Amino acid sequence: MTWHMSPFVAFDTETTGTDPETARIVTAALVTVNPATGDTTTREWLADPGVDIPDEATAVHGVTTEHARTHGRPAAQVVDEIAAHLVDAWRANLPVVIYNAAYDLTLLDRELRRHHGRELDCGIVIDPLVIDKHVDRYRRGSRKLTAVAAHYGIVLSEQDAHGAAADALAAARVAWKLAHTNPGLAATPLEELHAQQAEWRAEQAASFQTYLERKGSTEIVNPAWPMHPYTDIATAGASR
Repeated sequence: MTWHMSPFVAFDTETTGTDPETARIVTAALVTVNPATGDTTTREWLADPGVDIPDEATAVHGVTTEHARTHGRPAAQVVDEIAAHLVDAWRANLPVVIYNAAYDLTLLDRELRRHHGRELDCGIVIDPLVIDKHVDRYRRGSRKLTAVAAHYGIVLSEQDAHGAAADALAAARVAWKLAHTNPGLAATPLEELHAQQAEWRAEQAASFQTYLERKGSTEIVNPAWPMHPYTDIATAGASR
């Protein structure tokens, strides 16, 4: 049986910012999917991140600082539970679908280090963003989840978009559609597919880096996948 017809897990976070080195988790969701039956089980978290949630972040996911402080659980507890559920999935040999995995997993790793002094031990990851860019390299238009989901006929309304549970489920459906429409992808063993995605991400980063340099930008594109390596320098201000 191909991997997209076997159970897998999808994961997403909504956060305080766009830099995974310093951002904090506000909400998160883990959706367990059984493609053979269509059944899904969702686990969601709301955290008090311990810092103010910027207005621009609230505008994306709708969670205010006041709401998180009133209704959210301590970040240390939430982070520990999320990591435990992901590790349980990997130990059960379930792949985890994460759209733009390098962001969410880097963020979770830094949160674990911040609150518990330990790193995240990753397993097999399926990243629909990396795969879509590889199989349809020259397609014009946005590669944001809402746009890619729409391209594959998956409805993700503006009301649902940027909610962790809805985004995780949309990512799962995009991953399934990619495998369904690319039989070679579906037949690739998971360990091999994981390694291939790391190569594809590096190639994509190099291509984008060249583009930026031609535009005169000094921005550096990190090619690491599924998680950016940890350095003390990168996270020097993250503990505040």
